[in-house]
Amino acid sequence: MIEAKFFIGGHFLDSQSRQQVVNKHSNDVIGSFPIADDELVSMAIAAGSEAQKALETFPAQKRSNVLDSISRQLGEKESQLAETIAIEAGKPIKQALAEVRRARQTFKFAAALAGDIHGASVPLDAAIGSESKYGFFIRVPAGIVAAISPFNFPLNLVAHKVAPAIAAGCPVILKPASYTPLTAFMLAEIISKTDLPPGAFNLLYGPGNTVGMGLVKSNDIRVITFTGSPEVGLEISRQAGIKRLILELGSNSAAIVDKSADLNFAVPALVFGAFAYAGQVCISVQRIYVAQEIYDDFLQAFSLQTRMLVCGNPVDEKTDIGPMISESDAIRVEAWVNEATFTGAKIVVGGGRQGQYHAPTILIDTKPEMKVVNREIFGPVVCIEPFREFRDAIDMVNDSEFGLQAGVFSKNIDHINQAIHNLQVGGVIINDAPTYRADNMPYGGVKMSGLGREGVKFAIEEMTDIRMIAIQR
Repeated sequence: MIEAKFFIGGHFLDSQSRQQVVNKHSNDVIGSFPIADDELVSMAIAAGSEAQKALETFPAQKRSNVLDSISRQLGEKESQLAETIAIEAGKPIKQALAEVRRARQTFKFAAALAGDIHGASVPLDAAIGSESKYGFFIRVPAGIVAAISPFNFPLNLVAHKVAPAIAAGCPVILKPASYTPLTAFMLAEIISKTDLPPGAFNLLYGPGNTVGMGLVKSNDIRVITFTGSPEVGLEISRQAGIKRLILELGSNSAAIVDKSADLNFAVPALVFGAFAYAGQVCISVQRIYVAQEIYDDFLQAFSLQTRMLVCGNPVDEKTDIGPMISESDAIRVEAWVNEATFTGAKIVVGGGRQGQYHAPTILIDTKPEMKVVNREIFGPVVCIEPFREFRDAIDMVNDSEFGLQAGVFSKNIDHINQAIHNLQVGGVIINDAPTYRADNMPYGGVKMSGLGREGVKFAIEEMTDIRMIAIQR
């Protein structure tokens, strides 16, 4: 049992109001966490404001050392963290281990970048009337960062918000998802053992519409970094006022499989991309468009490998597909699949649900107006359709309100160039699934997929302000 606590101003605090956390496979209680009220939100913001002063004299070298220490301690607690992720998030243990290792790397990237935040000179004498001036700009911390993180990567998506904030010298208040609070508490325990000034990192729990929105509306918060649904992202943008927003709002990511593609590589990459963590990934493969000439071969191979996936207890090393985060989400996915089949789609593999488990499902004969195609299903369901001309496939991918990432499997350089220049997404992944993400690359989308970019270097830029200095000679 893990009894989580708040971490505010360098102290662990509790509350009489607590909520249980359950094992997503067995529904056994595995811990609990306190629920913040308005007073605790204000206390965390005040602690962040006080820490802002201390961080002004906390040099880059020390910030780097803190981040390096966090990375090292994550490695020391790798097994414990992975097991916690597996049971509270329902993520298969092998994927949970990969997440811990990525989080270690994310903090390592931040440690290296903490000492490399700099501006540049500006040739003011190139401007008429400024012949006697010279100038430069520096980057300064933007202020307190509110980090609102999702359930699906309870450690690494937290790392992508907390690590760049520390590197930039910004106090940060973390509000993790209520489904997965225990991993964040374990991270807080690690951070509490570092030399970070009190209040530079704070941890709150509670509902998004109270605790989250309390942070969003506060005039003392200068940056909001949020990963979640478009609906909540829109509400944040309405309520935030003049603040820096980094909003990662999901997608219904697509992949194009050209007739020149290597199916021996494309098929397993896309099976993993479609069904890893039961499809509960922002860049999960939801739509696959396959050249007509190879469509039957692709569908047969993809179906065979999908049937081989093992569903079961996330802590079992053989498990590929665990439970969804809640039974209500599994019921929603089942309803969308049933709605699609009622209006003409066909199930090739899967389609069934048992409690929180939804079978990995392949649909064909889908239509653009179906929810399984045009909305983010966030479940283990993929739609596979043929195309005749490569340009048609690009149009199919772009026929979406989302635009996070897309994958293209092709050996045709002309088609690759077409994809790079015409796909309306934040990331074009050539010869891999759109699920690919390296933690040092700029990551974010266009259209309803959000604003701003993650990836440590790019998040640091989002969390710092440019201060221009002009000097008369």
